Amino acid sequence: MIDTHRHLEQGRECYRRRAWADAHRSFLLADQTTPLGADDLELLAVSAYLLSRDDEFVDVLERAHQAHLTADDEVRAARCAFWAGLSLLLRGQAAQAVGWLARAQRLLEGRDCVEQGYLQLPVTEKHFLEGDVAAAHRVASAAVSIGERFGDADLVACARQLQGRALILQGQVEEGLALLDEAMVAVVAGELSPIVSGLVYCSVIEACQIAYALGRAQEWTSALARWCEQQPEMMAFTTTCLVRRAEIMQLRGAWPDAIEEARRACERSRSLDRRPPASAFYQQAEVHRLRGEFAAAEEAYREASQGGRDPQPGLALLRLAQDRLQAADAAIRRVLSATTGPLDRARLLPAYVEIMLAVGDVQEAATACAELDQISMSFPTDVLAAMASGSRGAVELAQGDAHAALASLRDALKVWQGVDAPYMVARVRVLNGLACRVLGDDDGCALELHAAKTVFQRLGAAPDLARLESLTRSTGSADSHGLTSRELQVLRLVAAGKTNKTIADDLSISEKTVARHVSNIFTKLGLSTRAAATAYAYEHELV
Repeated sequence: MIDTHRHLEQGRECYRRRAWADAHRSFLLADQTTPLGADDLELLAVSAYLLSRDDEFVDVLERAHQAHLTADDEVRAARCAFWAGLSLLLRGQAAQAVGWLARAQRLLEGRDCVEQGYLQLPVTEKHFLEGDVAAAHRVASAAVSIGERFGDADLVACARQLQGRALILQGQVEEGLALLDEAMVAVVAGELSPIVSGLVYCSVIEACQIAYALGRAQEWTSALARWCEQQPEMMAFTTTCLVRRAEIMQLRGAWPDAIEEARRACERSRSLDRRPPASAFYQQAEVHRLRGEFAAAEEAYREASQGGRDPQPGLALLRLAQDRLQAADAAIRRVLSATTGPLDRARLLPAYVEIMLAVGDVQEAATACAELDQISMSFPTDVLAAMASGSRGAVELAQGDAHAALASLRDALKVWQGVDAPYMVARVRVLNGLACRVLGDDDGCALELHAAKTVFQRLGAAPDLARLESLTRSTGSADSHGLTSRELQVLRLVAAGKTNKTIADDLSISEKTVARHVSNIFTKLGLSTRAAATAYAYEHELV
């Protein structure tokens, strides 16, 4: 015979120890003989949530909701309705979510209670989705005030991090990040309930990444990992943690570990009968692309797309690495034209600049670079500034201004070294080397390119190694005179006596693009005719 009292006490004790599976099992056993009361039903619901039993979470909350109504406690009933609605909202079941939230609102009509503040949280999220950041900040601030007035740490932390996100999107980055940090202090100090702790962790890390505050994102992701490890039975939030860890591992050059963490995220989701997160596939695709595993990258980008994650700019950069320039050009132009938010555009612009330079459209690259500069000034973070500086340096080099390029690249290098991003450091050092070569500093060039090659070899960055070796072979021991690899190709074909139309056919690019390349070659080499370009190519052993 089941000892209901013993199982109930075990359930409560396991809950206090955060042994979620044991708590869940004990509460269910107790419930088999004597239906749980409202308070214990709420504990069972939380245990179910943290075991990723989402449907059960809502079902048990509905029972707790009805139990509170039976006891004439409409405020507690409303809180259960709120959590059921929020859970459904996060899972994309909008109709049911709205129904539960509307029920909570009706139960609280005319009441001055902290639950009124909780109901402002989905309203804030709605304003974010609609792009009304000012309204989101206003509603979140009101929720913070309610939470502080009633001394509810959960509500204060939830609303404060939303308040911080709104400030970031309004360009008040430091002020917004400070609010995110403040919300996280309550999480790390153990002041919040388990579900709210996980939600705030994930939301704050996402906001840090949106703002390119990578140092903070790394710090809070490490804290999230420790929090998850302290609760080995917990399943909720762990998939998000694995994907975030994979992103950081990629940045820091631990590419095999990044792949493994992303795969673990997929396996964890499948074990829960859930579709793996699209972001995990995108992360795998990125590492495969950087390692030159193009078939695997292609498949992972496809999986990410099927899961609802836009595979750009990674897929366009894959096409660039495959030397499918027209496909890369078309893809990156299409996605950038459809993207409006400045921080969303900032995510695409470095790839856009790189691809525009590869196809020879230096003017378009310069225009995009100017936009990225403006965004970095509107949303001041070191990483965003480094992205802008790196792109600017590449454009300045393509324009023949090696001195300016070195100054821009120096700024980018400092930031990437500071956040321990070896691949980005190596990419910048390649550009540094080319700039040194243009200025006649062969020793400086050799040092920079050797340093980059060492990193690429350690990381297994096969495409970058191939480009570096191609660059060296294409110019022998001489320099490239500031020409891109594509411009060198065009120069050789010009020297062979081919017309723009023939060159376009040979390289599978438009005649207009060839004309831009020829114009850039003339500008960089100080030439004015095709005959002079031909003579220059032979004189400097570029053919």
